[in-house]
Amino acid sequence: MNLTPDQPPLKIFMVASEVVPLAKTGGLADVVGALAVEFAQLGHDVCVMLPAYRQVDELGYHMTEGVRLSVPSAHGLIDNRVQEVFAPSLKVAGPGRLRVFVVRYDPFFSRPGLYQEAGRDYPDNLDRFACFCRAVMEMAVHLGEHEGWHADLLHVHDWQAALCAIYLRTLYQRQPSLRRTRSVLTIHNLGYQGLFPAEQFSSTGLPSYLFTPASLEFYGQVNVLKGGLVYADLLTTVSPTYSQEIQTSEYGCGLEGVITERRSALSGIVNGIDTVSWNPATDHHLAASYSVTDLSGKARCKKALQRELGLRPLKCPLLGVIARLTGQKGIDLVIDVLPELMELDVQVVILGTGDPQYEQQVLALAERYPGKIAVRNAFDEGLAHRIEAGADMFLMPSRYEPCGLSQLYSLRYGTVPIVRKTGGLADTVIGYTPRTFKESRVTGFSFADSSSSSLLTCLLLALCVYRKKHDWQQIVRTGMEQDLSWGRSAATYLKLFRDLVSQEII
Repeated sequence: MNLTPDQPPLKIFMVASEVVPLAKTGGLADVVGALAVEFAQLGHDVCVMLPAYRQVDELGYHMTEGVRLSVPSAHGLIDNRVQEVFAPSLKVAGPGRLRVFVVRYDPFFSRPGLYQEAGRDYPDNLDRFACFCRAVMEMAVHLGEHEGWHADLLHVHDWQAALCAIYLRTLYQRQPSLRRTRSVLTIHNLGYQGLFPAEQFSSTGLPSYLFTPASLEFYGQVNVLKGGLVYADLLTTVSPTYSQEIQTSEYGCGLEGVITERRSALSGIVNGIDTVSWNPATDHHLAASYSVTDLSGKARCKKALQRELGLRPLKCPLLGVIARLTGQKGIDLVIDVLPELMELDVQVVILGTGDPQYEQQVLALAERYPGKIAVRNAFDEGLAHRIEAGADMFLMPSRYEPCGLSQLYSLRYGTVPIVRKTGGLADTVIGYTPRTFKESRVTGFSFADSSSSSLLTCLLLALCVYRKKHDWQQIVRTGMEQDLSWGRSAATYLKLFRDLVSQEII
């Protein structure tokens, strides 16, 4: 949504626990970083705030000395600094402005992990993110009082930032700097809610009367995300289908009642991807470049990937998996079908870490089928790009998937996604049927039941179509021609924002 003369730029304050390129554990960081840049390039005035993790410091970016703030906590005032960070990839070429701030309080944030260590959550996570959110609110007040920068929107992401939406409506409701500020909470994954024992409620700094089923209490525990769902002015999820799914008992994770009550304030907006970093025509990670008009380089990428991973130099279909090795991602379904797939002329590559049992099982299968299965239990950004480029098909049999980014990368790279029809996978992949193929709309293959037999049936159909070279190329090209940029998604967000800030404050 480009600005018009009668539309002043919005002042958008985005709050998240991770933001690319500064700190990342998953797709949340990619979404927030890309969306912030897109908003600014469309002419808006954007501030982004995240904690000053050790991971941020290790990048060595220049930071200002910062603003010193005293933040209230359950243990007294905490003195911290809010520093501006200057990262080259966050420079904006458009008419808007993007500033990125970090909250520095090393006892809370200078740790090996963002949320956990050795697989265990930090026990003081509520203290940590309550401190972070109070610092955000104090910084918003500071910007208003000292720079005349009054946020139109607080755009908060997931439970770690949800307290900001609660604070705005409670502890900070009388602050002149925030009088017209509205809040939007984006749910990236409802499975992570910020659940803590009741005795930790005081860490939020909120009055005790808010620890009720109507606010933050959830079966005797503190539920931070629930509070955000109750107090935010608008709610969004990262796909339309997921916004419907979380209103059901199957996907609502116990919060389906709260979400259903607020369904009139809920929207689903599909994520985009960074089409500059993820572009097979310019990707420096690849052995060869290619595009929708010249796919010859994709075959060279496949041969290079086979060499890199020790796979036999065969012309058979190559299937890729890049995922956390967890039940949510359906890796157990992949493990179940691999022995049967190995009886066919097929190769498989798996990249990812996760549950130790699944890591061991996929490694054992790689040993059992040398040259046909390759496994790397690691996070490797370059290899992820090479798998997206070198594979013929990409498997995503997720049990639930709020949006998913890997299937979007696959479409961009001409690697046909095979997905379970859920969440954002249902919204972004048009499955093969005789009708959708005849209408030239097919971008992949999908199945409904979360079972290994359904996955195998879908795979066998895909392998059958793969043998029809002309039909397969049509599917590849249709996928590559999709508009996967952030521009479309950002325009939808901005329309919601405009409508919200234009409403009268009650």
